[in-house]
Amino acid sequence: MLDIVKVPDPILRQRAKKVAKVTPAVQKLLDDMAETMREAPGVGLAAPQVGVLQRLIVVDVQPDEEEPEAQSGFFRLVNPEILKASRDMEEGPEGCLSIPGYQGDIERHVWVEVRALDHTGKPFRMKARGYLARVIQHEIDHLDGILFLDRLKSADKLYKLEPQEPHAEPA
Repeated sequence: MLDIVKVPDPILRQRAKKVAKVTPAVQKLLDDMAETMREAPGVGLAAPQVGVLQRLIVVDVQPDEEEPEAQSGFFRLVNPEILKASRDMEEGPEGCLSIPGYQGDIERHVWVEVRALDHTGKPFRMKARGYLARVIQHEIDHLDGILFLDRLKSADKLYKLEPQEPHAEPA
């Protein structure tokens, strides 16, 4: 388990560096990030959130019984970048493991096409839509020092959560 960095730690505002090569140390970090994310619990985690300024994210979106056609899966992305994004935007709730106790209604692209390396260093592309696309965009933002708070259209789109209140999955 890794420690999750919380606001206002300045590392969350820094741009992460590109990973030159996927080494066993990078693979172990990805595995540790996945374990930390699941234990938190969350659905996404970026390396800067655990104090490491490298362009690494992990995402684990579970199948939704109410929307069986929705995209899901576990992904480890090294140097992810968005190549294309839909013109259509959709507002939805987001939380963040680095900003506990809050969620916001954030506009995101409905789908994105992403290029990255997998955990073995092999290049791949994927097209993500819906909730999976939202989580990937949120995590890539972390690699650029952007928090979901920066994407709020207005202050009334931010909500303080009560401990017993159901809320969006943290990303």
